Amino acid sequence: MTWITAYLVLGSAVGILAGLLGIGGGLLIVPMLTFLFTAQGYPAEYILHMALGTSLASIVFTSVSSFRAHHKRNAVIWKAVATITPGIILGTFGGSYIAARLSTGFLKGFFACFLYYVATQMLLGMKPKPTRTLPGTTGMTAAGGVIGIFSSLVGIGGGSLSVPFLVWCNASMHQAIGTSAAIGFPIAVAGGIGYVANGLKVSGLPAHTLGFVHLSALFGIAVTSVLTAPLGAKLAHNLPVDKLKKLFAFLLYAIGTKMLVSLF
Repeated sequence: MTWITAYLVLGSAVGILAGLLGIGGGLLIVPMLTFLFTAQGYPAEYILHMALGTSLASIVFTSVSSFRAHHKRNAVIWKAVATITPGIILGTFGGSYIAARLSTGFLKGFFACFLYYVATQMLLGMKPKPTRTLPGTTGMTAAGGVIGIFSSLVGIGGGSLSVPFLVWCNASMHQAIGTSAAIGFPIAVAGGIGYVANGLKVSGLPAHTLGFVHLSALFGIAVTSVLTAPLGAKLAHNLPVDKLKKLFAFLLYAIGTKMLVSLF
């Protein structure tokens, strides 16, 4: 199997997850690209940086396909998207600047811990107070900044943070998933640009890269994820999402453990 075939297969899975759970797919893309880039013998000190940058760049395409499918089902709170975006952009640029200056080992450990946190959060399924609503512009901007920073550091579209935040503010699960898919777009654009810019002056990167974005991997993931994201969105509106989230949580535990083991 050629490497481009592996990227195409990865993109197919990413698209379904993006539409199904409102995530950009970075939780799957980053560890899988880390393994694929390692198998190809790329410089170890840049592998995770490329995985993070390529993940965010691919989410630009996946998020558009996903949120369009959710929008057709009236499941996107566009007011929330508009008020949270300024903070998202500032936080994501800041996070990509920080990540470019951290070691691969640290980023692997940080990402694995983040996976454990998200998985635990999914399994607990804590319910918000019935009177809680979305905050005003200041609160949404602050929330966007936090989501943007962490999303950029771990190369995700923010769904693992924005979905729980929106549900905590009493958005319905379907609205949280659809709105999160739309929020992933500004995160991916800002983060992708940040990783390109911070990697342009780095020497020793492999061929077919633009900064810390691997163009062949980006192409493969984008092509198939755009096609499968609408399928995931359709499933999200027809299947028991809570049960699927629990299954996804166990997948995150497995991925996080594998990444921690690879440090030793």
